[in-house]
Amino acid sequence: MRPILLQGHERSLTQIRYNAEGDLLFSVSKDQLINVWYSHNGERLGTYDGHNGTVWTVDVDSETRFLVSGSADNCMKLWEVATGKCLYTWEFPTAVKRVAFSEDDSQVVCVTEQRMGHQCAIRIFRVNREGDGRDQSQDALFTFNPIGSKATVVTFAHDPSLILTGHESGKVALWDAKTGEEVSSNEHAHRDVVTDLQVHPDRTYFITSSKDKTARLHDTRTLDVIKTYPTETPLNSAAIAPIRPYILLGGGQEAMNVTTTSLRQGKFETRFWHKVFEEEVGRVKGHFGPINTIAVHPSGKSYASGGEDGFVRVHNFDETYFKARIYGDLEPDD
Repeated sequence: MRPILLQGHERSLTQIRYNAEGDLLFSVSKDQLINVWYSHNGERLGTYDGHNGTVWTVDVDSETRFLVSGSADNCMKLWEVATGKCLYTWEFPTAVKRVAFSEDDSQVVCVTEQRMGHQCAIRIFRVNREGDGRDQSQDALFTFNPIGSKATVVTFAHDPSLILTGHESGKVALWDAKTGEEVSSNEHAHRDVVTDLQVHPDRTYFITSSKDKTARLHDTRTLDVIKTYPTETPLNSAAIAPIRPYILLGGGQEAMNVTTTSLRQGKFETRFWHKVFEEEVGRVKGHFGPINTIAVHPSGKSYASGGEDGFVRVHNFDETYFKARIYGDLEPDD
């Protein structure tokens, strides 16, 4: 499984995303740039230039028409994917930590940082898809402030009127988008900050990763923990592989402590866990620092990881990955 190395960032990666077809890979980092790459060969297609601070988050709609990004310059920007033009900018009092499109692409949700006397806020905007996309409203459809621990990650749940959040205290919660009321929560989903939250394509379950060194699979409706994947290192990202029953985990020792440890001790590997049996089945080395973000190709044929070292590595799975007897002797014969 030889990786394709994507060198287009000067600082550490913060998030990577595939588009719905999987032919494009979007990457954002602390160097203010948004890059887009061809996922099959790692060729850089272009950049989206306009932010004046760390770009924390990015998401692309299902038609690969619009891109939305959130940054430490307190802005959320809407871009035209094909031309790289910035169509609209929403401004906030604090940094935007996570953005996500709704399933039908009609709305976008964002979470802003709790800082300088401003509370953590979750805002939902309507995306006007008519015309060239420049005619957007500065006013949010709905805004609410989660009570208690601040939200770190956010996305739309199985129902478009519900918002799913992960928090600094380790809790996960469902919120009513219109009223801002907490519909349900699991206070003890994790014991430390939730670092990533990725939903399965059918949105019936989702995975979270945390600094408490575990990743957990949750039911979207009840927020119950279905499976737990414990490791010995803080986790920054977790992804669900389509086709095969695997979970991909990435993390590593805190960046500031990395110089004092060897590669092996730092645990800078992507870990593959069996989704059902909760057993680790393999690891992939490569990064020279903690892995900050992982994304799996929608077809399940490859995956990409972005690290503190500023590199994105795209791995195409070998034939053996698809031929392995994933359930051992339980495998049904054709």
